[in-house]
Amino acid sequence: MKTQQTPDQNSSSPGAGGENAGRRRLLLLDGHSMAFRAFFALPVEKFATSTGQSTNAVYGFTSMLIKLLRDEQPTHIAVAWDLSGPTFRHEVYEEYKDGRSETPPEFPSQVELIQELLRMMGVTSLSATGFEADDVIATVARQGGEEDMEILIASGDRDAFQLVTDTCTVLYPGKSLSDLTRMTPAKVEEKYGVPPNRYRDLAALVGEKADNLPGVPGVGPKTAAKWIAKYGSLDELVAHADEVTGKAGQNFRDHLDDVLRNQRLNELATDVEVGAPVTGLTMKEADRASIDSLFDALEFASTLRDRLFAVVGAEADDSAEADAAPEGFSVDLAAPGTGEVAAWLRGHASTGERVGLAVSGTWGRGAGSVGGLAIAAADGAAAHIDPTALDADDERALAAWLADADAPKALHEAKGPMLALAAHGWELRGLSSDTAIAAYLVQPGQRKVDLADLCRRYLNRELAEHGGDGEQLALDVTGEGDAAEAARRDLATRARATLDLAAGLDSDLRKRGAERLLADLELPLVGVLGAMERTGIAVDRAYLDGLEEEFAAAVRQAVSEAHRVVGHEFNLGSPKQLQQVLFTELELPKTKRIKTGYTTDADALAWLATQTDHELPGILLRHRDQTRLRTTVEGLIKTIAEDGRIHTTFHQTVAATGRLSSTDPNLQNIPVRTDAGRRIRRAFVVGEGYEQLLTADYSQIELRIMAHLSQDASLIEAFQTGHDFHAEIAARVFGIGVDEVDGEARARIKAMNYGLAYGLSAYGLSTQLGIAPDEARRLMDDYFAQFGGVRDYLHAVVEQARRDGYTETMLGRRRYLPDLTSDNRQRREMAERMALNAPIQGSAADIIKVAMLDVDAALREGGFSSRMLLQVHDELVLEVTSDELADVRKLVSEKMANAYDLRVPLAVSVGVGRDWHDAAH
Repeated sequence: MKTQQTPDQNSSSPGAGGENAGRRRLLLLDGHSMAFRAFFALPVEKFATSTGQSTNAVYGFTSMLIKLLRDEQPTHIAVAWDLSGPTFRHEVYEEYKDGRSETPPEFPSQVELIQELLRMMGVTSLSATGFEADDVIATVARQGGEEDMEILIASGDRDAFQLVTDTCTVLYPGKSLSDLTRMTPAKVEEKYGVPPNRYRDLAALVGEKADNLPGVPGVGPKTAAKWIAKYGSLDELVAHADEVTGKAGQNFRDHLDDVLRNQRLNELATDVEVGAPVTGLTMKEADRASIDSLFDALEFASTLRDRLFAVVGAEADDSAEADAAPEGFSVDLAAPGTGEVAAWLRGHASTGERVGLAVSGTWGRGAGSVGGLAIAAADGAAAHIDPTALDADDERALAAWLADADAPKALHEAKGPMLALAAHGWELRGLSSDTAIAAYLVQPGQRKVDLADLCRRYLNRELAEHGGDGEQLALDVTGEGDAAEAARRDLATRARATLDLAAGLDSDLRKRGAERLLADLELPLVGVLGAMERTGIAVDRAYLDGLEEEFAAAVRQAVSEAHRVVGHEFNLGSPKQLQQVLFTELELPKTKRIKTGYTTDADALAWLATQTDHELPGILLRHRDQTRLRTTVEGLIKTIAEDGRIHTTFHQTVAATGRLSSTDPNLQNIPVRTDAGRRIRRAFVVGEGYEQLLTADYSQIELRIMAHLSQDASLIEAFQTGHDFHAEIAARVFGIGVDEVDGEARARIKAMNYGLAYGLSAYGLSTQLGIAPDEARRLMDDYFAQFGGVRDYLHAVVEQARRDGYTETMLGRRRYLPDLTSDNRQRREMAERMALNAPIQGSAADIIKVAMLDVDAALREGGFSSRMLLQVHDELVLEVTSDELADVRKLVSEKMANAYDLRVPLAVSVGVGRDWHDAAH
């Protein structure tokens, strides 16, 4: 073995450009080192999929890699990885790396996902049995130097500093993921007082705690650098060991064997067999479809995907069309003037064939405004219509065409334009495709449904826009000049792209059995949700203000109590200060070890509260709860509109199971069963002109669906006894009478019942109940001994999905899970959890949507003034007049109960009251 020496040449350090921009540039990453940095830089509790797969390391590593590729523009790249098992250093020193803290359980599965992503990106991964990643890096760096390449090494391991030369720079991470220090020869010497080729000598003297390599007691980097500077090298220092004076000198002589051992072990091997020539480490073309699939499975937002695709190529299709760059969309654009719109619509958009419609303007919170409309007809013609330039005949003709249910129209994310059109007094009917929803039904796991991306994915065509932001194009299209013309053309281009995309998606919808689901369920729901958003729900502003102040006072009280019990002030929101107070000052039991010490997350505080009688953990938990509640209330106050109502926005394309979600504000995150949550719900009140709020929700719908799908006779019978369902199940599992079931037994079985519907594992159940995994496994075994049909169903649904490639709800909503046959264990297990979860959760989502459509239709057909306001989880909230209360109560109960015919009845609970809390049941 040998270390890399600084060549005698004068070249500028590598970078993102400069005079060496045309030279081959080799980027090497220490995979585990950078992945660990990413893991500890991002909070693991905030990066996880709905199935429980942690993703913070994958997300952070990908972000770092994107930045490196963008800034450094390497021509060659590889990522080196450590392998499990001993290395040659363990043969020299058995205790090498002993004492390292245990790897967080959320980390290992992410390494496999990162490696899989690298393969999809066309990046080579390297490793060698018996060697560490930095040995692989040292070897490839040497080879790159021999090929006259510039070399960049991204690593958080300081041993890499010994590789730094005039043409080899280490990018060393700082406090944040984007903070990378360029360690050049001058930078290494400035920081450590020795040149890079002597850094190994300094490390041998100082030691490395992470590697369990003790150094000379009392000798830090400054003393070590002074000695090396005086004698020139560690070898010469050893030769003159007797000359080193003082206590430090005696410590050096006493620990000379440790120093020499450290020097041997610190040396990086540069002759490792890595299995790939450095010249072959070019970046291959990325497999875009596979990356899309992986990012969908990891539930990453579209922004990360966009950033990645901006710096990597995409795998070419084998088809002839893909040989050329994707073509764009062309439009034959007309701009009918005053008095010409009616004739254009008759000639091009009233043929019974579907047209594409795009709307510019603004929308949200139940309101909107129209800036312009573009129509792309099936005959190739397109028109841009300025709503401010219409005469009375044009206005009537356009309104009639928009409201014509027999004039089929395709829009992208139609609900927003519907709000804008409604604000203008126009009703939109005849929606035959919403391309965002259609794409979501074709592939529910995808997180990106913007029009440009879908055109690339399904049509291999680019949607090039020049006049706006590509989403709403809210420019003033009434103006003159090039910008206004570009905006008009862009809007017409979006209309044409929407029409073509709708046709492309129709085929996939038919293949995947989702055509009726779109036509009969999702598209009709767009209008229902739009009406609910326009209506909103009334709130008591004064009550919310008082609640916000109450929660703020509770936060201040918790802070005061925490300071009192500790004896001094500290920042309750600072993890670093909390660690100091909890574990150093108060010497409370240590929680899970993390990079910065010991975790102080909510789970850790709850555990501490059970392990000690000290008041502080409970106070801290209360502080966090009250802070969260105050934030929730503040968010509600900010979204109150001028009409005194909150107009949330509902989304149909977010949850892969088909569940609706809401934002701005998110009304689904208000706690349902806590006292604080119930108090917040008191702020939602009946509006002027109405008498009561009526709430109706399904009782235990997931469990009823599980009974229906599993056909388990015992489970079906348990629903038919009329007893408390969870107590009935607990009695059967534990072999006791229903009247003998205590609160703990019922709680365990309730967790089990709902956990099975969500694909909960024994480990997940143990965490939820606070019991050992073995005990949770025994509980599951006892459960399945009584309900074998459930066990058989759960096994069968995964195996069926493995064969088919997808799961299916009772209404035919599919969720495609290609990872069920993946060689990657983490991805395969993720897919198995999804396979367990999707049929039950998706069927529940479908049933509540059917109920919403039926209730809405019945209210309209009956001429009721009462109206639907919200859908939250399995609950509908309506605003009713006093004279309609009895009829509406009966109508809602019947429509919800008959939304689907199950083997056990759908039970509906209904309540009324002047506010949301009082209307509970």
